[in-house]
Amino acid sequence: MPIVIVEPDQPSLADEQLARQAQAGAAPAFEELVHRYEARIYRFVLQQCRTPADAQEITQDTFVSAASHLLQFDASRSFGAWLFAIARRKCIDRRRANQRQVELTTSEPVDLAVAEDPAELLARQEARQDLWRQARNVLPELQFQALWLRYAEDLSVADIARVLRKTSVHVKVLLFRARTVLSRELPQPPREEVAAATTLKPAGKRATNRNLSVPAAGLTGLVSGSNL
Repeated sequence: MPIVIVEPDQPSLADEQLARQAQAGAAPAFEELVHRYEARIYRFVLQQCRTPADAQEITQDTFVSAASHLLQFDASRSFGAWLFAIARRKCIDRRRANQRQVELTTSEPVDLAVAEDPAELLARQEARQDLWRQARNVLPELQFQALWLRYAEDLSVADIARVLRKTSVHVKVLLFRARTVLSRELPQPPREEVAAATTLKPAGKRATNRNLSVPAAGLTGLVSGSNL
């Protein structure tokens, strides 16, 4: 009876294994990495740019850059951290380009019809109800990025340090300061909601938020920072 060799499914492979295959020229391996990270990179970028269209473009640029520099990736490190670092640099480049454009167009009149677009008003209303967006408003850039990568993306402190190009100690300081600001600036949930959340969620479980909207009760775990 002939022996049948079954190739493992792509989803069962670790990111770094797929990266090695992609470095060797396997296009399906890189496609799987895009599938795994596209939505995550988009959500990360969307918190730092002006419009969904900008976020989509930066996300695409991130993967194009990753494909172009794939041979430079050290497969002994975290592929996710490497990819988020590329996305962060793309956001910085876009922000600088936008600032230069604003400087060139400051003399142009403001289109009040655009400024009062109903979609924009609705977006602002939804943002007030979204704790992540509130956090984005009250936290400095690095603190917000560290908090997002830790609690929304569940990256380790070491991986966050690689993304932000900081030491692990610096990242821990950023997380501590971010939680301190949040505990002071953001509205706290009613005590009955906190009690209900404590009853329903196992103690010590890290709160990860991949849907952007965090229930009010869920803020207590994020602010307390029991898990660094």
